[in-house]
Amino acid sequence: MTRQLISWFCMAVAILVSSCSSDEPNSSSHDMQKPEIVDGDVPNPIDCQQYHRGDVIPFRYTFTDNEELGNFNIEVHNNFDHHTHSTSAGDCPLDPIKKPVNPWVYNQDFAIPGGMKQYEAKVDIAIPSDIDTGDYHFMIRLTDKAGWQQLKAVSIKIID
Repeated sequence: MTRQLISWFCMAVAILVSSCSSDEPNSSSHDMQKPEIVDGDVPNPIDCQQYHRGDVIPFRYTFTDNEELGNFNIEVHNNFDHHTHSTSAGDCPLDPIKKPVNPWVYNQDFAIPGGMKQYEAKVDIAIPSDIDTGDYHFMIRLTDKAGWQQLKAVSIKIID
């Protein structure tokens, strides 16, 4: 009886494992590359750019992937404490460290149409007129259809 149970158990595991695999060469399980955030012709924003309260940041970047893009996220948060992100390439002059009173926090997801390997992202982001001025991080997160993610951090400054 024990041998029969072991045989049934092994057969059930084999069926389960074989049903989870895919022979499709282009399935997302075979996509092992992260998407790319490409500067393109005129990327915006770039490190050390300054924007005025009440103005608009014209976000312009090109996204690419070897299989299929998924979506992207834009986040803006203050850098009043001078923290860093591993992707931040900018060595911009920073204001003195300060405590936030009314900092700008922006976090928005954007869909990329299905089936695209390249996408020209264009979003106009309004800067509130009543936020704290100072140093901010502009974060771009790009995810492909398989779930791989690329991150780019840009240092910007909001002024009067």
